[in-house]
Amino acid sequence: MSTELLHKGILFDFDGTLVPNLDLADMRRQIAAMAAAAGVPEEVYADLYIVEIIEASQAWLAAQDNVCCEQAEAYAAASHQRINDIELAAASGTELFADARNVLRQLRRAGYRLGIVTRNCREAVLTMFPDLNEYIDCLHARDDVEYLKPDPRHLQSNLDALGVAPEAALMVGDGALDMQAGRALAMRCVGVLTGSNDAPTMYAAGANEVLEDYRGLVALLG
Repeated sequence: MSTELLHKGILFDFDGTLVPNLDLADMRRQIAAMAAAAGVPEEVYADLYIVEIIEASQAWLAAQDNVCCEQAEAYAAASHQRINDIELAAASGTELFADARNVLRQLRRAGYRLGIVTRNCREAVLTMFPDLNEYIDCLHARDDVEYLKPDPRHLQSNLDALGVAPEAALMVGDGALDMQAGRALAMRCVGVLTGSNDAPTMYAAGANEVLEDYRGLVALLG
């Protein structure tokens, strides 16, 4: 086994895990409203996450005889810009949870390589966590990857950069999709209750353990 795969790691979600959660329900409503205004039927995006609403709606528009590719691309660009605007507006008034830096420092000292995998944009993450590089070894935000969680390739990109095998890593997050992505890679998954999901939801999504918040990791891994 190569030495790089002997490292142990922890992958963190960001919003709802290390910082207060975005109002994702409102963001989704806004993006769905933009799709509807562009003439996209609700059934095209009814059960999709926010970014996936845009992708499915753009594909539907591009397939219509009365819509040119430029119109579909303009719709997608405007929708992505709306997401960025919402994220950056929220980020400007949001800070890391109070003890997060101390916990990250302790975990690093314990020998863990630390990564963040988030569907948020990089600029928003760095606005909230400007000294990230002092505490985190690798960040994969929405604009850094082709595939977003719950697609496990989002997590795998971060693991590869950290030099950590999935079986030697934890996925920590407040969302069901965090647990789903981690389980797909056979990672140990730890849910935290600082976001919008309760413990039964987290366990149903595949969590091995559920903690009140990120601070419980020090004792869990001690």
